[in-house]
Amino acid sequence: MAKLYFNYSAMNAGKSTILLQSSYNYHERGMRTLLIKPAIDTREDVQDQITSRIGLVAEADIITREQNLETHIRDAHEAEPLNCVLVDEAQFLTKDQVWQLSKVADNMRLPIMCYGLRTDFQGELFPGSAALLAIADNIKEIKTLCWCGRKATMTLRVSKSGKVVTQGAQVEIGGNDRYVTLCRKHWTAKETRVAG
Repeated sequence: MAKLYFNYSAMNAGKSTILLQSSYNYHERGMRTLLIKPAIDTREDVQDQITSRIGLVAEADIITREQNLETHIRDAHEAEPLNCVLVDEAQFLTKDQVWQLSKVADNMRLPIMCYGLRTDFQGELFPGSAALLAIADNIKEIKTLCWCGRKATMTLRVSKSGKVVTQGAQVEIGGNDRYVTLCRKHWTAKETRVAG
């Protein structure tokens, strides 16, 4: 039985690296994957790619919030049979799109592997992540570290000058320049590094 998977973490845990390695493993065995990335993620210079911080890159289909993923995947599968669908930045999916992915897993029997953040900089669930946590068949945390060495589970937004940001829109695209990964203790205290 194909499943809907959700692999989540705080930022900088290697989600995109793991996604690209999974795709590579399928290709190495002569299988075909479809990589999907929401259009809202505009960090890379080339929009139609998934890139990792360690330099891995692969072509991806860019989808909008209005797109029906079940239809998109069905069309791609009919053009050339797929063995797996991998979704990067899955927190940016809509609730409806997550349900569409579940239908692909259930009805087309294609594994759907989603990778994304669980919560935003205010500790609130993203809509896509909330839906995946509710209905995914398999949920796995990808671990990363806080500056103190404890497991990091939270992401804190900082300004360009390094000041902690506690208010604002849920989505503000950025990387290490805008976000710090922390354990819950240091996220609550808004401590981004060791004092002194």
